[in-house]
Amino acid sequence: MPDRRFVLATGALASAALCAPFGAALAQGRKDAVTLGMTLEPPGLDPTAGAASAIGEIVLYNVLEPLTKINADGSVSPLLAESWEVSPDLKTTTFRLRRGVKFQNGEPFNAAAVKFSFDRAGSDKSINKDKRTFATLSTQVVDDHTVVVINQDIEPDLLFLLGQATAVIVEPKSAATNATRPVGTGPYQLSNWSRGASITLTAWPGYRAAGGLKIRRAVFRFIPDPAAQVAALLAGDVDDFPRITPRSVAQFKGNPRFQVVVSGSRAKTILAMNNARKPLQDVRVRRAIAAAIDRRAVIEGAADGLGVPIGSYYVPGAFGYIDTTGLNPYDPDKARKLLAEAGVKTPLTLTMTLPPTPYARQGGEVIAAQLAQVGITVRLQNVEWAQWLSGTYGSKNYDLTLISHVEPFDLGNFAKPDYYWGYRSARFDALYEQIKNASRPADRARLLGDAQRLLAEDSVHAFLYQPQWVTVAQKNLRGLWKDMPIFVNDLSALSWG
Repeated sequence: MPDRRFVLATGALASAALCAPFGAALAQGRKDAVTLGMTLEPPGLDPTAGAASAIGEIVLYNVLEPLTKINADGSVSPLLAESWEVSPDLKTTTFRLRRGVKFQNGEPFNAAAVKFSFDRAGSDKSINKDKRTFATLSTQVVDDHTVVVINQDIEPDLLFLLGQATAVIVEPKSAATNATRPVGTGPYQLSNWSRGASITLTAWPGYRAAGGLKIRRAVFRFIPDPAAQVAALLAGDVDDFPRITPRSVAQFKGNPRFQVVVSGSRAKTILAMNNARKPLQDVRVRRAIAAAIDRRAVIEGAADGLGVPIGSYYVPGAFGYIDTTGLNPYDPDKARKLLAEAGVKTPLTLTMTLPPTPYARQGGEVIAAQLAQVGITVRLQNVEWAQWLSGTYGSKNYDLTLISHVEPFDLGNFAKPDYYWGYRSARFDALYEQIKNASRPADRARLLGDAQRLLAEDSVHAFLYQPQWVTVAQKNLRGLWKDMPIFVNDLSALSWG
């Protein structure tokens, strides 16, 4: 994507004459507008029908709203639900809904819309990536402003889950077209989508608190190339770039025009393996691949050191976390022995599919070089994001892929029979059922530890690191999230200082 640059007249006098009025005009124009950078363009704008986190980065809390809202510190507060009561057995939640709320097409928000949304998300025809969660819910309408949600399982994190993008409340008449024309109850509405370039949201006049919005217009620009990301920030074409490529950060740290925010996350960066393909069906081959990878070197190469090693599909700081990095340590000699035990003749050739994110492209090179040392030849296949979503995630057409999964509570992916990893384990399925029905925190923590060990022992993937995300923004932009329990850009919180 070409960079737009402002060319000022040459010469000291011309520069002095032009810079002051230009800067003043720019600052004045930014009082109620902001431009954000994103590495990936979403395939659509309906988070209930697509797995890409980029969807929620644009529409969650901005256009489409759920019952609850997840805050930067991971806490949960009311949004479309004003309050709630949880039964002693933790299976029934009664929500009191906000009154006087309308959808952007004029239809009322009420308990019927909540029931429609949850029933739709959990139905047999649902393509919601969290379908499993909603399939266990039974939603009952008490009156227009009261809804009861009954869960078959004990889910202590239900209020958090209902604040995610997959749980947004949709208006029944417009639900089918939300991918291109999203209709929600949020403070902003879609104004323009220039495919391959940008999406523009503008303040919705009918929003219940429209007068309090400091930002009236937001443009999301899609810039996958790291050098172009830097150029856009320096040129003033982008005001805020959440989760920018870490390699780009050094030149902004000492620049007084910018602020650099390093955020914690609940993401897991993994070298995902297709467990349904030979020879990756053999746990010894998967363990060999894990043993051949130096996590620290990957973190340096893919994330410029901004990451914490993990040994399973769980991260430090999460409830029930245990350190499993010692179960599959870096050991090239062990990797060669495991391949020999599995009867694999080297060189073994595998294809690693890489989405366009810089961490994947950079990390893929590092991992390919490490695997080559144990007799595994890796063919790197660079694909665009839409290709990854359709071919890798959708059609399961891959051997290896380097990817970050950013949802905080997605351990249940390993119990999904048709998930793109191809992992099936009766032991894990039984263990996950126990986790879902554990009412005592101590029991739940112990079971979560057991699940982490099992996934590490099965070497389902090469579990790499918990990334730290970096945001670079103009110095006087306020309301940025310090940490990122989920990927979201809450425009209503932003303002110019």
